[in-house]
Amino acid sequence: MTELLTAEEYRAIAAELTLPTNAFIDGAFRPASSGAAFPTVNPATGETLARVASCDAEDVDFAVVKARDAFEDGRWSKLHPSERKEKLRLLAKLLERNARELAVMESLDSGKPIYDCETVDIPEAIHCLKWHAEAIDKIYDQVSPASDDHISMIVREPIGVVGLVLPWNFPLLMLAWKIGPALAAGCSVIVKPAEETSLTALRVAELAHEAGIPRGVFNVVPGMGPEVGEPLGRHMDVDMVSFTGSTETGRRFLHYAADSNLKEIVLEMGGKNPCVVMDDAENLDRVAAHVVNGAFWNMGENCSATSRLIVHADVKDALLDRILAHAREWRLGDPLDPENRIGALVSKSHFDKVCSYLGQVSGDAVRLGGQAQGGTHVEPTIYELPSNGHQLAREEIFGPVLSVITVTSFDEAIAVANDTEYGLAASIFTANAKRAIRGARAIKAGTVTVNSYGEGDITTPFGGFKQSGFGGRDNSLHAHDQYTQLKTIWLDLADDLDEAVD
Repeated sequence: MTELLTAEEYRAIAAELTLPTNAFIDGAFRPASSGAAFPTVNPATGETLARVASCDAEDVDFAVVKARDAFEDGRWSKLHPSERKEKLRLLAKLLERNARELAVMESLDSGKPIYDCETVDIPEAIHCLKWHAEAIDKIYDQVSPASDDHISMIVREPIGVVGLVLPWNFPLLMLAWKIGPALAAGCSVIVKPAEETSLTALRVAELAHEAGIPRGVFNVVPGMGPEVGEPLGRHMDVDMVSFTGSTETGRRFLHYAADSNLKEIVLEMGGKNPCVVMDDAENLDRVAAHVVNGAFWNMGENCSATSRLIVHADVKDALLDRILAHAREWRLGDPLDPENRIGALVSKSHFDKVCSYLGQVSGDAVRLGGQAQGGTHVEPTIYELPSNGHQLAREEIFGPVLSVITVTSFDEAIAVANDTEYGLAASIFTANAKRAIRGARAIKAGTVTVNSYGEGDITTPFGGFKQSGFGGRDNSLHAHDQYTQLKTIWLDLADDLDEAVD
């Protein structure tokens, strides 16, 4: 467990940080070709932290050329797997040595509580890189059951030049989820960080170069979606794009691929995730702790957040009493104070979006919160809804808002859980093992946890059904599949032509 500092110590570290501001292409920091830059803002204070290079299609073209050169000459793609492993392991070590700096940088740039950055985001990012590094020389190819006169090998090859488009809610962790398997496979990558949170991606690129990852292999091109994301998605020499973000933006990448070179697309998108609590759930205090963590962790800016509590009428009141008690312990305030569990929403525009959902119910239906505090803070909020048809139960708010829907049977609970266009994550709480398995099988979601909230771990694939996902999975060995292509090599061992023809 990371030993936390005081708020004063974190503020002192923040005051001494040197922030990266330029794109990282072909092994060096470079300004945008146009010379343009945009402000990156601390959402907790409104202070401009730095001005970051605002790249465009010209910079994307340059990065793709350098990434393609690196891929084709084999400086990374053709390295022995053990050599790639050692360089990725060294990168993980450099992240460990700079973990506190990265945690403070992440908190400043995103508004995330330093508690989360220190105890979750940075340690898990490091673990992710280590895990994929160790997998490099342990993933075997296959030989199919051919005849005595033939051998058929099924081999994986790196897919090529890959665009990695990151979200702003977990900037460094999602970077690790993508570069871990992509670099392990031997690809060259071009990272497009969210414009709200570009700093840690740029710093990790610098550390990757220090770790010996060759120039051109790991590039970071910051900028706006239309100027960088779209040119990357439409580029004729990009072989694949992995995107994490909103469903609306994810759809665009499918269009970009269709309009260009039919590059492969992997999408991890939104969620309206149900937590089903049945009348036989054990230890309601523990259930409440999981619900609160699932709903309010990272201010609810989490695609797998528990945003719908679907609870049996017989335990609703008792469970809500416990949920309210736990939620009141989640202090709101300065993200650099490790005592605070609720930080700032990532930007003023996102704050305004979340606030637009507040006040849609009133009176006794407001069980907790419902108010904004300060410039970009929103209180943990709990609403009781009359049905799953309410707007608060249908739309992804991406803020600390939990909607409570009451049901009277198991079948109704599962029907309500599935009554959504999304299917990313879900949880079910029940003491009945058969009911738990039946529910987990019946809920249409990529991850279903039983008697807990979570996403699994690095060994389990993460991604969604329906409008929550497309084309692949993050985490686990399955994540390597999306950055490789399968090739069949057919060897004919026949001694003469007749046997070969047969």
